[in-house]
Amino acid sequence: MLKKLRKIRFRKWQILPLVAVLLFFVTELLSRSPSFVEHYYSQKFYPFIAGIISQLSSYLPFSIDDIFYLLLLVLPFVLVILLVSKKISFQSAGKIVLITLSSIYILFYVLWGLNYYRPNLNERLAINDRPTNKDEFIDVLEKLINTTNNLHSTFDQLNKAAVDSILENSYKNLAEALKITYPMGTRRDKTITFSMFYAQSGITGYFGPFFNEIHVNKKVLPIEYPFVLAHEKAHQFGITSEAEANFYAWLVCSTSNNQQIHYSASITLLRHFLYQAYKMEEYEEIVKNINDPVKSDFKAIIKHWDELRNEKMNKAASKVNDTYLKTNKIKGGIQDYRGVVEHVMNFSLDSAFQEDTIFFPNKFSYFCYSIN
Repeated sequence: MLKKLRKIRFRKWQILPLVAVLLFFVTELLSRSPSFVEHYYSQKFYPFIAGIISQLSSYLPFSIDDIFYLLLLVLPFVLVILLVSKKISFQSAGKIVLITLSSIYILFYVLWGLNYYRPNLNERLAINDRPTNKDEFIDVLEKLINTTNNLHSTFDQLNKAAVDSILENSYKNLAEALKITYPMGTRRDKTITFSMFYAQSGITGYFGPFFNEIHVNKKVLPIEYPFVLAHEKAHQFGITSEAEANFYAWLVCSTSNNQQIHYSASITLLRHFLYQAYKMEEYEEIVKNINDPVKSDFKAIIKHWDELRNEKMNKAASKVNDTYLKTNKIKGGIQDYRGVVEHVMNFSLDSAFQEDTIFFPNKFSYFCYSIN
């Protein structure tokens, strides 16, 4: 047996595919050891690697991830041309595809993807997870509506640089409570190169794990910008779940000292809550409490994206994103985005968490929805 193994010779092109296969089994094991991932990867290795890569990529004003993805899209066409012109053989083309896919898989999980296997938000932040009843949900929703009404702001002028600075300061202040390692690199806001294409797919922003870059679609309305930026920053901090990134964004925006940022978070969260409440018999009465200026903002946001959206592209993008999330152990898939409602409910009803954190009670007086 040993003699047979000694005779096996691995060619250089086989190394990366073999490493990818090995990494697959490693990730399966790590998915069963979230505390190990949290301690050694999310809190130690990832902050180190994120600090280096994000610093290097921040020197360039354009998105390196966009260029990287474009090259990946072009690669199949290049290979077909080379095959047709008989510049390469099918065997060589197959090797190139296998090496490319293996490299992407390895880089994704090493540079960021292993964060998918860390403990969930409730475990990390020690927030009590319990079912909420209808009355509790309505109470929180009504208070959220009242807060959103009071925070209403206009966005004729929005200083994006100031928003970025305020959000960074908020993340810094909440780092201990949110269990993130600050600064964890540099989070330069980069515009998506093909913003219109992404807008047609309903994508407002994304985090590029390969070059540790955060992106915001230039089609995003000013009223949406602070929340979208805070959401993508959360991903850069190693928060993989969309629901958790939404929760972090809401929390960070709500503790800032800027009313526009407050309002951006509140109206976004309110949309998620209203979606959950839509089938309730009390829905019509509840929405009557929303002020007309807030309703106008809702309509403007919906109209804006409806005009940009391409139905076929949107469905295709949603399907890809759903598959991607489920592959990485996010059971709800694309519905994970709306899981922020559950996180906010747990947060709102957990007085022990609120009392134990460094930012209570004063900084959260504006949106502390505790019904106790």
